[in-house]
Amino acid sequence: MISTDNRLAAMWEGCLKNDRKQQELLYKALAPRMLAVCMRYAHDKDEAQDILQEGFIKMFNNVHKYRGEGNLEGWIRRIMVRCAISRYRKLKPMVLVEDFAEDSTSFGNGYNAHGLEAKELMDMIQTLPQTYRSVFNMYAIEGYSHQEIGNTLGITELLSRTNLHRARTILKDMVNRLTSNELHCLVG
Repeated sequence: MISTDNRLAAMWEGCLKNDRKQQELLYKALAPRMLAVCMRYAHDKDEAQDILQEGFIKMFNNVHKYRGEGNLEGWIRRIMVRCAISRYRKLKPMVLVEDFAEDSTSFGNGYNAHGLEAKELMDMIQTLPQTYRSVFNMYAIEGYSHQEIGNTLGITELLSRTNLHRARTILKDMVNRLTSNELHCLVG
């Protein structure tokens, strides 16, 4: 049995030769995971699918730029994130405010200490304003540094930190309200 990495490598070799069948196989293999990435930045599934299509088109048009360094799936994921960010920069200018610095209060590592399901947390993230959601996703989920976020979004590192802090504050308030409401339901 051929391992997943070997299958992806074989598909990638076909993509480098512009083999449509291998492109289709690679798309089918990675689309579900990449759609999940796109969903974190989109308002709904239709928009996420648009970002996904745009990302795969960009990836297939630039296959020669992947130098084989690092993980192929990670390279494709970064393309999807950049497509999502680029889409929002074109469609809706981000309103950014640089008047607050991030303080030492953080959302913390135990933000799921309230027993929330991952889907509930993702739904909460989806309700964040676009700027905050983008920074939060890039930092907390994709692992970008504030410098990388700033470069990608065209903002300062400080503003990236500020937007992350605000996103965390909003999410923390949502979690507190939700758990408070659940306690009232249990007591009352």
